[in-house]
This record gives sequence, structure tokens and C-alpha cells, in this order.
Amino acid sequence: MDKSIEIGSQRLHYYQTGTGPQPVIVMHGWGCKASTVNVLAQAAEHPSTTVYNIDLPGFGLSPEPSSIWGVDDYTSLIETFVRKLGLQKPVLIGHSFGGRIAILFGSRSETDRIILVDAAGIKPKRPLKYYLKVYSFKAAKKIAPLLLGKQKGQQFIDNWRGKAGSSDYKQSSPQMRAIMSKVVNEDLTSVLENIKSPTLLIWGERDTATPLRDAKTMERLIPDAGLVSYPEAGHYSFLDRPGQTTAVIRNFLNLND
Repeated sequence: MDKSIEIGSQRLHYYQTGTGPQPVIVMHGWGCKASTVNVLAQAAEHPSTTVYNIDLPGFGLSPEPSSIWGVDDYTSLIETFVRKLGLQKPVLIGHSFGGRIAILFGSRSETDRIILVDAAGIKPKRPLKYYLKVYSFKAAKKIAPLLLGKQKGQQFIDNWRGKAGSSDYKQSSPQMRAIMSKVVNEDLTSVLENIKSPTLLIWGERDTATPLRDAKTMERLIPDAGLVSYPEAGHYSFLDRPGQTTAVIRNFLNLND
């Protein structure tokens, strides 16, 4: 069922399936939308569940936020969504960026279970050349307007940013680029120990965006966590191994009867 809800000034679009008492909230990764994670949503479908597959703000049919949001803003929105719909102890399933939201939500709000799929949330270790590029860019932002004038200087910076950024960054609007720059630098390592719900980690061992070492860190720091990894899968491990992922999720959520 295709639905939307107004939360403050933000309209949130989502797909609802089922009428069971156990709510399941599915959240996609950056640059994706609800349909991208249909495999995860369908895995949780059962007479005992109601599945809410969400288009996060700025993706799919949910408008962009009106300001530069961080992970806390996205998480607060989902927390308000849960309260407005009267959902009790939801199961959270988050892929990549959606995993960031699931981690922060689970660290401070009550959940039944959490499933993190190739989840982001641990700030990556950067090589020296990365910091050289970052500091060069920051210096150019200050110098270019002085040398070229405000308009041409900004155009120079925008062109530089567009060439150097990731594909997700290049395909984003200026507003979503600013949000992406903010959220990717947020490290959630310190809140992992606050997650009290049983947590399943599903990972591709060839994931280069959120490498397997992140999963092992999460498994170590989350009090009740277990890891399932696929040797030949990448960042979209659930698409590389849909059948196996479905079986693992259904077993974890006790949906096999």
C-alpha cells in the first residue's frame, strides 16, 4: 500500500505491507529508494508483521529536507514516525545509510530486533592523500573567490567538487550534497554499546564502501550481535545473495512457521 505522512514540514512517503502486530521498518541506503531494498522488505513479510518500507527524505517520493540534516535529524524523523503511528518496539532493517539511522535509533529507543545490512556508521580510516585532498579543497574555497571573484570562484569550486566526488555525490542536488558531506563524517562507534536489542549483521566480504572490518567492530561492540557474511558479495550483499538473505532474516525474526 502506497502511503505518506506529514511530520512537521516534512512529507515522508512509504509502502506498507501486511497487518500483523509486529512493525518492521526498512530503510534504504544513500542514493537509493524503498524499491531498492524490496528484497529486505519482502523477507520480513508474514501474517505476524506489518512492514513499512520508507523513502527517506531526499530520495524516492519523499522531498528533500529544507535544511542541512545530519543522522540525528533523520533518526528523529523515524522516531516521530513510530510515535505518530503508535508502533511498539519495531524491528529495524537498515542498509548502508539506513543502517546509520537504525544504529542511532536502536541506541536510544526501544526496538524488538535490528538488522544491519552492509551498514554505515563507523568513520573510515583515511590515507594521507585523502587529507591532502581535503585540506587543498578547503584552502581553495577560501582563496578562489579572492583570485577569481565570488561568482567565478564558486563555479571553480563547484566544478572541482563535482569532478572529485563519488558517483552518489555527483548525482545529488546541492542540498543533498551538503547533507551527504555531513552524514558521512558522523562516527557512531560510541553508541554501539547502547544497543540492547538482538542485532543481526549481514555483510558482503567484498564490500569496499563499508568494509567487513566495520561489521566485525559492530559485532564486538554491540552487546548481542551476530554476523553473517558472504564471500563473493559486495556492498549490496542482499542483491548478490537474495535467497540466502531472505532465509537468514526470516530465521532471525522467527518467521518460518
